[in-house]
Amino acid sequence: MSSPRFFGYARLLVLLVCLFTLGTAFAQIPDLGTGRVPSLAPLVKEVTPAVVNISVQGKIREDNPLYHDPFFREFFDVPKQLEKEINAAGSGVIVDAQKGYVLTANHVVAQAAVVQIKTKDGRKFAAKLVGRDAPTDVALLQIKDPSGLKAIKLGDSDALEVGDFVIAVGNPFGLGQTVTSGLVSALGRTGLVKQGYEDFIQTDAAINPGNSGGGLINLKGELIGINTAIISPGGGNIGIGFAVPINMAKKAMVQLIATGRVERGRIGVALEDLDAPAAGHLEGARIKEVSPGSPAERAGLHKGDIIVKANDLPIRSATQMRNLIGLTPVGQQVHLLVEHDHARESVTIEVLPLAEKKSR
Repeated sequence: MSSPRFFGYARLLVLLVCLFTLGTAFAQIPDLGTGRVPSLAPLVKEVTPAVVNISVQGKIREDNPLYHDPFFREFFDVPKQLEKEINAAGSGVIVDAQKGYVLTANHVVAQAAVVQIKTKDGRKFAAKLVGRDAPTDVALLQIKDPSGLKAIKLGDSDALEVGDFVIAVGNPFGLGQTVTSGLVSALGRTGLVKQGYEDFIQTDAAINPGNSGGGLINLKGELIGINTAIISPGGGNIGIGFAVPINMAKKAMVQLIATGRVERGRIGVALEDLDAPAAGHLEGARIKEVSPGSPAERAGLHKGDIIVKANDLPIRSATQMRNLIGLTPVGQQVHLLVEHDHARESVTIEVLPLAEKKSR
C-alpha cells in the first residue's frame, strides 16, 4: 500500500513537471536540459533594468481651517497657509529608451518640484514632468539627456486572465529595487478610490509603499500594469495589491505626450451594468439615459439599448465603457455595436468635449 509520503513526492513531481513545461512556452524559465532548477532569474535580469527608483522633492500646503479666519491671521500674524517640504520615493518604468519616457503613478509626483531618477546600475538622472492624470493615477516623466537606457516592451492587459503569473518590481520603503511574484487575482476592480476611471488588475504579488509607479510584468517580460495601490489596514502588504492596466495607461500616455494633459469627452449617455437574468446577457452596458441634443441622441441611441462592443472590444461593464469613452481623445470617433429590440446595429459616434453642454 502506498504511503502518504509517496503521494507527497508524487505531487511535488507533478508540480516540477508543470514548471518545466512552462519553460517550453517562455524562454526565461529553464528546461530540464539545462540541469538547473526552475527560476525566474533570467526574466528578472531581462526586465529590471527598465524599472527605476524615483525621488521627489516638493512642498505641500498644510491647510488649517483657522488660517481662513481673517481675525486669527491678523491677530497671530500668520500666513494664510503653511507649506511643508516633502521628500518621497517611488518607482517608475522606462517605456521609451531613446526619448527617456518613464511611466509612473500620478500620486508619486503630484507634489514634485524636483524629480530624480536612479537606474538599476546606479546612475542618476534629472527628469521633468511631461504630464499627469489624477483620474487614472498615471503620470509621464522624461529623463533629461537619456543615454544607455533600456525600455520594457508593453503588453496587452486586455489579454490577461485570472491566474496568470506576474512579477512586481519597484522600490518598497526606499529599500531599492525589489522583485516579488504572484498571480493575477482578479480583473476589472472598481470603487477603490474616488477618482472614477478605474479598471484595476488585482494581484497577490507583494506591493508595499514605494512600489507605486513600478511595473507589473508577465512571464513574457511585458509590462501589463503600473502598480498603484494596496488594501492594507496596517500599512503593509496583505496580498491585495492593484495596478492600472497598461492599455489604460497607454491611452493616457498618448495624450500626455501630445498636450501634457488628458482631455476627456462624452457622447451623452448614462450607463448601468446589466442584470444578466433579466437582460439575457452575461456582459454589456445598458443605456439608462440619453441626453437631449447629444451625439448619442443624434446617432439614434435610446434608453434601454445595450452596448455590446466598442471599437471591436467586448464590453463587460458600464465602468469599462465609461473608461473607454473617457480615454478617447476629443474629436475622435467610437464605433459601437448596440442591441436594440433584440436586433444589433453598428453606430459611429464622435466624442465631444465635456465643456459643451450639448455633449452631456
